[in-house]
Amino acid sequence: MLRPAVCQILKNNESYYSLVIAVAKRAREITDEASKNEKILEEKPVKTAVDELAAGEYKIIEDPSLKN
Repeated sequence: MLRPAVCQILKNNESYYSLVIAVAKRAREITDEASKNEKILEEKPVKTAVDELAAGEYKIIEDPSLKN
C-alpha cells in the first residue's frame, strides 16, 4: 500500500495523537518480535505498522474519558 491518507486510517473521530501512539506501539511490538525470533525485517517497522492500521488489522482504541 502506498502511504495511506490519515483520513483512511482515522475512522471514528480518533485524534492524530492516538494514531501516532498506536503506530509507535505497534512498531515497537514488531521490532521486539523480530528481535526475539532473530528475524531480519525487510521493511521498516513503522511502515508495517501504518499498513496494518490502514488495512484494519489493528484498531485504535481511545479512552473515552480523555475526549473533551
